[in-house]
Amino acid sequence: MNPTIQRYFTDLESPDKQAQYEAYQHLIEATRTEVDWAYEVWDQLKEDLTNKDAHKRSRAAQFLSHLAISDLEKRIIDDFPKVWAVTKDPKFVTARHSLQSIWRIALAGAEQKQLVMTHLVDRFKNCLDEKNYTLIRFDIQQNFRHLFDQSGDEKLKQLAIELIELEEKAKYQKKYKTVWR
Repeated sequence: MNPTIQRYFTDLESPDKQAQYEAYQHLIEATRTEVDWAYEVWDQLKEDLTNKDAHKRSRAAQFLSHLAISDLEKRIIDDFPKVWAVTKDPKFVTARHSLQSIWRIALAGAEQKQLVMTHLVDRFKNCLDEKNYTLIRFDIQQNFRHLFDQSGDEKLKQLAIELIELEEKAKYQKKYKTVWR
């Protein structure tokens, strides 16, 4: 791992919140494409998924989601349940940030895509008893949109529209449809 990336990971632990934020932004940007250092941080990130610090849990889930495209060993398939658990974190902002990045795992390959899609569809259908379920459903629609934009796969769009039609309240259907404009 190059020294700059190492410094960003070190800066995540800085007492300076601005340094933490900038390090986070740089790491997210660095992981938008494949990297050769994914496994140098993988185990620590996996461990951080259950850290008492909500920021560490959130960042770990987001980074692992981004690093899935660099995961040639397909570790994410076994580790997915731990990442997915953070999308249901007791701290809603942690859960939401994790859910908003989970779609990136689907970019890693067909098996990973199927895993993510199955979980997103199930969550959309069964989240009515969760607090802020309309935001969860909106984020799931946004995940579908991101995947559609990356792949152009019309089946994703069709599935997303079918899910929107399951919503009984017209105002929420309208809200979810804004993702597809």
